[in-house]
Amino acid sequence: MTITAADIKIGMCIEMDGKTYLVVDFQHCKPGKGPAFVRSKLKNLENGRVIENTFSSVSQKIEQVRVERRPYQFTYEDDLGAHFMHTETFEEINIDKNLINNYDLMADGQIVEVMFHTDKEIVLSAELPPIVDMEVTYTEPGIKGDTASTNSLKPAVVNTGATIKVPLFINTGDKIRVDTRTREYYERIR
Repeated sequence: MTITAADIKIGMCIEMDGKTYLVVDFQHCKPGKGPAFVRSKLKNLENGRVIENTFSSVSQKIEQVRVERRPYQFTYEDDLGAHFMHTETFEEINIDKNLINNYDLMADGQIVEVMFHTDKEIVLSAELPPIVDMEVTYTEPGIKGDTASTNSLKPAVVNTGATIKVPLFINTGDKIRVDTRTREYYERIR
């Protein structure tokens, strides 16, 4: 489907130079002199790089890509990549680990949202939920007298093997929530 640069929205997928991009951010600009244009940040769904692009005219034609998001459950990984099963049809697919943001935060049985190019029926990316629950398998004990108010952080290894920064009061065995978009500690689960 062909749209104009004025129709761009965050989260939309477009095709440019034979590659598929996700619109991360955009801004319509109308300078005092000259024609209006659109500044945008686009994420290449093949390699994950974010580029900046300026559409010189709001009437410039862009090819919009139809995408479909489907829920899949992580089952296992091997030399071919990560294997997933559709939660309703039980269809199995494997996805290259490079297409999954923060792959090391994904636990066994984790539900992810897989984005498909509907015309070509190929996987574009897989996204973890924004917040996931994890267990701290190892961290150095906090020293008595350290406070959380100083925003001091220490490394902690979670049950998936990933290392994240946590506040000093977190101990081995604690259950925590982690923001998968930023890889940051979110909160402790009581």
